[in-house]
Formats: sequence, structure tokens, C-alpha cells
Amino acid sequence: MNEIKIPLSKTKIILIMIGALAFVIGGAWGVLEPERFASIRYPKNIVFISGLAGVLFFGLCFVFIAKKVFSRKAGLTINDDGIIDNSNATSVGLIEWKDITGIKSWGTGSAKVIVVLTSEPEKYIERSKNFISKKAMKANNRIYGSPLSIISNSLRINFSELEKLISEQIEKRKK
Repeated sequence: MNEIKIPLSKTKIILIMIGALAFVIGGAWGVLEPERFASIRYPKNIVFISGLAGVLFFGLCFVFIAKKVFSRKAGLTINDDGIIDNSNATSVGLIEWKDITGIKSWGTGSAKVIVVLTSEPEKYIERSKNFISKKAMKANNRIYGSPLSIISNSLRINFSELEKLISEQIEKRKK
């Protein structure tokens, strides 16, 4: 079989990165000048803590997103071994065909995700590179039934085409 490679959409990723940076700047403003945003409903300390949480969370998102912008890897590769996912922060590389039991989709509007169902969720959770990714994968497993997800927003392919492609490849392997 020929390898199918789907590149990352650098334009979409850069736009998401700009959004994360905007939230970091907004959070920093809340940290540096909490009195400017304080009110009876939102005291200074709440504004400060919210700003700090925003800087930390969106700063971390910015770092993960920046890694994708400068990555030379394909966003998604489908070959005889399985699906090699590099589409998001919790990507673990090769998802072997023998471990894939199916897929399901979830999301609304433009935020759609393909959940790759697996018979070996712990294997992929343990393969995670860092503490935060591991926690996110455990949460995904608990909520969606699998730690593995492919985010089409970061790929140069639309959601329905991606879903069809992966479904066809899974069916091919079952025969």
C-alpha cells in the first residue's frame, strides 16, 4: 500500500496560536493591572488569579502550538503499520492497526474530533511524552472511551473527508 500523508495546516495552526497569544496578553494585563478590571462582582484578587491562570494555561497552549508550527512531520500518515498521528498535543505517534477497533466522531461546528477506539488504551496513555498530555489522555479515555483523538482543524483536509478516509482504511484492514 502507498503511504497516505496529510500535512498540517500551518495557516490554521498559526491562527490558533495568535488566539492563544491574545489570551496570554489579556491574562498578563489582568495580572499586571488587576485594579483596572476589578469591580464589586470581581474583586482584584479574583482578577489577578484569573489572569494568572489564563497566562499559564494559554501560555502552555502557545508552546504546544508553536511546536506544531515548526514541525516538519506530516500531520497524519496512514500506512501498512497503522495511523501515525501528529495532529495535536496528545499525539503519541503510531497507532497500530491491530489495536484499532473503530472510530467515532464528536464535536460541534468547526471543533470536530475523530476518536480512535482502541483495545489497548493504557499502552497509548503510557506512551505519552509528558504529565499534562498523560492527564489529558486519561480524561479523554474516561469521557470518550479512548485516549486517542485526531483533530481535523490542524490538518489540511476537511473533517468528512478525513472521517471517510480513516473508516475506509479500517474496513480494508478487517478483510
